[in-house]
Amino acid sequence: MANRTYEVMYIIDPDTAADKIEKLNEGVVKLIEKEGGTLINTNEIGMKTMAYPIQKKYEGYYVLLEIEGTGQEIMELERRMRVNDMIMRYITVRVDEDRKTAAKRTEKREARSAKRAAFRNAPPAAETAEAPAEAA
Repeated sequence: MANRTYEVMYIIDPDTAADKIEKLNEGVVKLIEKEGGTLINTNEIGMKTMAYPIQKKYEGYYVLLEIEGTGQEIMELERRMRVNDMIMRYITVRVDEDRKTAAKRTEKREARSAKRAAFRNAPPAAETAEAPAEAA
């Protein structure tokens, strides 16, 4: 299977102690590596107010992970998050195709703007038509 890039965000219960949060995050990283995935980026966003209450709580500790793998590690990670009482919500998004599409759009946009810039810098058509007449 081809390696794909995923973003996983999960919200930890705000009543969880800091050492347990750290232990949970380490466990997630170990699980990903054990299942054959690689952790590209970890972003512990921290305590944030949520848009709506979850389990009668208005805040949560947010963690965002960027993972590269085959998908097997994501299945196992989601299975474990589902049964973990400290994790209130989680979401996994595959981002590699979106990034490829965005890169193609950017490339096209840059090529189009370079073409326009070359056209703007070209001498006007009237000057190029007069130049041979003056030379004769």
